[in-house]
Amino acid sequence: MARGGKFRKGVAGGLVLASALGAGAALSPASACQLALVLAIDVSSSVDMEEYQLQARGLARALADDEVKDAILSSGGIWLSSFEWSGRHKHVVQVDWVYLDDRALIDETAARLANSQRASTEFPTALGYALGYASVHLKKVPEPCFRKVVDVSGDGVNNDGFGPDKAYNAFDFNGVTVNGLVVKGADPDPEDYYRREVRRGPGAFVEVARGYGDYTNAMKRKLLREINGGAFADLR
Repeated sequence: MARGGKFRKGVAGGLVLASALGAGAALSPASACQLALVLAIDVSSSVDMEEYQLQARGLARALADDEVKDAILSSGGIWLSSFEWSGRHKHVVQVDWVYLDDRALIDETAARLANSQRASTEFPTALGYALGYASVHLKKVPEPCFRKVVDVSGDGVNNDGFGPDKAYNAFDFNGVTVNGLVVKGADPDPEDYYRREVRRGPGAFVEVARGYGDYTNAMKRKLLREINGGAFADLR
């Protein structure tokens, strides 16, 4: 995991403010971090190698997009981590928790995602298990964050193990928003499934890619919405 310089300066500034307010003043979680974002990337058997490359490059291009970088920097920085998921116990971290608060670090992280090696090819779609893993992984973020978001992408519905409903009952999703990025084309339609079963929490939404060739555009839209956040009332 890594921290950037702006993050340390922001916390130091908050400590000075707390000191000025009095010895009893405490920093709120928002003082340290506005957003902890987990990217959960589908690599189940329904994703062929060409689609995997389009997905990996699409994610990297979206993260390195100037508009997305501006949004990250305007927010003061975000904690980000990414993992691949497929079968019940097939979860591999691509990028562990890193605090993105400068352009070079964002570009470096995007390059790591673009060059990541696929962990598996033959396992089914255990979406409930992926959500459970994301919940546990969120608890490892090094700083308390005002918003916690799971960004799960996929091209199909759950077909292995328990589904999202049981994951939401079994794991701690208190205060967590789960957004979906659906890649259209499968039958049954994953968009309807993600809207009914996956989307969860304050301000949650589902973004749609019209095939893997549209992944970059869909991921960019999704990241911008997640980084910019919603109104305070929506988060209560």
